[in-house]
Amino acid sequence: MLRAQNCVLNLPTGTVDYIRFGSGRKPLILLPGVGDGLKTVKGMALPFALLYRSLAEHFTVYVFSRRRILSPGMTTRDMAEDLNIAMDALGLPSASVIGVSQGGMIAQWLAIDHPEKVKKLVLTVTLSRPNATIRDVIKRWLRMSDHGDYKGIMLDTAERSYSDKRLKQARLTYRLLGSIGKPRSFKRFRIQAASCATHDAYDLLDHIVCPTLVIGGTEDKIVTGQASVEMAERIPNCKLYMYKGLGHGLYEEAPDFLKRVSNFCR
Repeated sequence: MLRAQNCVLNLPTGTVDYIRFGSGRKPLILLPGVGDGLKTVKGMALPFALLYRSLAEHFTVYVFSRRRILSPGMTTRDMAEDLNIAMDALGLPSASVIGVSQGGMIAQWLAIDHPEKVKKLVLTVTLSRPNATIRDVIKRWLRMSDHGDYKGIMLDTAERSYSDKRLKQARLTYRLLGSIGKPRSFKRFRIQAASCATHDAYDLLDHIVCPTLVIGGTEDKIVTGQASVEMAERIPNCKLYMYKGLGHGLYEEAPDFLKRVSNFCR
């Protein structure tokens, strides 16, 4: 049922790593967050398929990384155009799209610029315009990347993402990952992180015409819960669900997250 595959797509703009799994008739695209700048999905087909196996029965799932080599100053809108080209190359005329964090920023632009490509849209722990919180977080991460402090980025992300209960486990895991997973270069991460701090689609959110579900956490310390609320207020045909007491990592912590998303996209 999983049919997990690691794939590579050579586009005119560059090389993109993506994975595919599932046997469902409906296509579903997952767009990960800014951590993609530290490690693409290359070689991660089976772990992703196992993690999201509840989606595999009803959907054929595609998880796209950003292109391997990013141009300096690339915006989230540029990254959405890469995704549009990738969908054309794979013969995907449309799909349901789930964007998490920066992935949600990219998904907004795809739905705005290419509405025919997005059947349903799920925007999870993301924002539509910069706020003081995201600016401070990105500034901190960029400063850490200047010093090659991979472990610091991982631990800071954990501290800002999880509940106290989950943090105990996350701190141990991220300390280990921080020792063995350091990327050779932080260039991709810096470009992706900088694009988060300048993302601004707020004034065009009313151009999103597909059914949309916005999911946020009241305790989000990276993009804020208010960012989800203001998006939902501006997008037509939109539903909002806020997880009380959870933050930026709610898609890992909330036991009903995948069921909620699957039901909406089905």
